[in-house]
Amino acid sequence: MTLIRMKKRLIAGIAASLLVTQLWADSYDVVIQNGRVMDPETGFDQLANVGVSGDRIVVITNKSLLAERVIDASGKVVTAGFIDTHLHGNSPIAYKLALRDGLTTAMDLEFGTLGSAVDEWYAMRAGKTQLNFGTASSHELARSLVLDQFRAIDVSQGALSRTAGKGWSVAVPDEAQLAAILAEIDRGLAAGAIGLGSTAGYMPGVSSRELYEAQKVAAARGRVSGVHTRHTPGTETKVSNGIQEVMANAVALGAPLMVMHFNNPGWELVQDLIVGMRSQGFNVWGEIYPYAAGSTTLNAVFLQPEIWLKELGYRYEETLFDPLTKTFYTESSYHEMLNKDPGRGVVVYKMPAKVVPEWLRLDGITMGSDGMPIAAEHNWDTPYEALPNLHPRSAGARGRTLRIAREEGIPLMHVLAAMSYRPAKHLGDTGLQAMKVRGRMQENMIADIVIFDPETVTDNATYERGTLPTTGIDYVLVNGQVTVDGGRVVRDVVGGQSIRFEAAQNNLVSSQVD
Repeated sequence: MTLIRMKKRLIAGIAASLLVTQLWADSYDVVIQNGRVMDPETGFDQLANVGVSGDRIVVITNKSLLAERVIDASGKVVTAGFIDTHLHGNSPIAYKLALRDGLTTAMDLEFGTLGSAVDEWYAMRAGKTQLNFGTASSHELARSLVLDQFRAIDVSQGALSRTAGKGWSVAVPDEAQLAAILAEIDRGLAAGAIGLGSTAGYMPGVSSRELYEAQKVAAARGRVSGVHTRHTPGTETKVSNGIQEVMANAVALGAPLMVMHFNNPGWELVQDLIVGMRSQGFNVWGEIYPYAAGSTTLNAVFLQPEIWLKELGYRYEETLFDPLTKTFYTESSYHEMLNKDPGRGVVVYKMPAKVVPEWLRLDGITMGSDGMPIAAEHNWDTPYEALPNLHPRSAGARGRTLRIAREEGIPLMHVLAAMSYRPAKHLGDTGLQAMKVRGRMQENMIADIVIFDPETVTDNATYERGTLPTTGIDYVLVNGQVTVDGGRVVRDVVGGQSIRFEAAQNNLVSSQVD
C-alpha cells in the first residue's frame, strides 16, 4: 500500500469517526417531531422538532433529530405539561386519571397536609409517583388536631376528621390553642410545604384575627396562602367580601395570595380586584374550574337549610346531587343522609352553565380542577368505569377546557397558559425553584410535556359517569419520561418529582401548649 493510499484511508477513517461522534452528539433520548410547538410564556407557535435528553428539553428546531424513541406529533400540539394547584385526589389511581387529562404536576394548595406530617407525605410518594406532586400546610387539619385531638394526614382522611368532632369547624380557639394551630401550620412550612392551605369557608369558628395570623405565618416564609374564602359559596356580596378579607391581609403582609375557585356569584368584581392588585405589583391570582357545579361533603356548613335554603334561596331538589345514587336530595333525604353519612360526597349546582366560557376568557386566569379524592381501596389497576362516581372535574377538567375553547373560539394559547405557565410563574415568583423550570415549552426547561390533538381532544366524564378519562391526549412526558404512551398510562414509569421548598432549620412559631 502506497503512502498516499494510507493517508487517504486515515483521513477517511477520521472523517467517519467525526461523523459518528456528531451523530451521537445530536442523538436524544426522545424526539418529538413535526408537532405544533406552543410556548405560553414567549408566544412561540411553530412546527418544530423537540429533542429531550434526561429530564430536559435540549433543543427545539426545524432540523431533523435522532433519538432512541421518536414520537410523530404531526397534526398535534406539543406544549408544556399541565399544572394543577388544586387537586385533592392524591392516590395512584387519581394520578393515573389526571395523567390521561394531560396533567404533569399535581398540588393540593387548598386543603393540604397536616404540618407535622408533611415530611411523611412527601416520603410516601418519593420514587413511587407518576407525576410531580406537592402540598400545602393545612389550616383545617391543624384545627382538627388541636381542637378535636384528631390526627388526619391529608384530604384522603378528611371525611374522618370532619366527622370525628366539630371543633375543627365551629370552635373559636383560645390564645393557647391558636398558638398551637399556628405552630402546626409552621411545622409544615418549615418542612417545605408550598404554602398555607386554608378551607376558611368551611370553618365559621375561624375569626378574622385567626385567618390573618395564619396568612402571616405563611408570609413570614414568603409562601403563598391558598384560601377557600369565607362565604363561598354565597351571595354576590358575601363571596366578594370574603375574598376582600384575604386580599386585605395579603396587602398588609406584602404576601402572595391564590384565591381558590372564585367562579361563584360576584366573580366579575373579584376578577377586577385580582387584576387591579396585580397591576400594583402584588403576586395575587385566582383560579376557576370549567363546570357550573362544585363538589363537597354533605356536612359542609353552607349546605345547612338555614343557609342554603333560607339565606341563599336554593332548593335541594335542583342543586344537591348524590353522584352515587344519581338522584337529587330533598330536605328530608338530606337530613336522613347527614345523620347516616355526614362525610358523603355531593355535587352542588350553583352557577349557570353559560358563564363557563366567560370564566375561561378572563385575563390572567388559572385553571384548578378541584378534583376530588378517590378512596384508597381502589388501586392503580381498577378500571375507570368501576370507580365510584364523583364530580367529572376529577377526570376531565383539562379536556373540557380545551374542548370549550375550541367550540367557543377562545385562543388556544390563552387556555394553555391558564393550565401551565401562569401557575408556574406565580409560584416561581414565591421562590419555588421547581416551578421556575416548568410550565414553559423552551430549551433547558424540564421536559414535562403534553401532546394532544386540538381538533379531537375532549372530556368524556359527566355528572352521571364522572370517571371516564379524557381522549385526544396521546402522550405525556413527566421529567422526560414517556408516561402516557398512545393514550395509555404506562404502569412502570414513575418519574414524578417532589415540588417543595428546602426544609428550614427552625420553626418561626412556637406553641404554647403541649
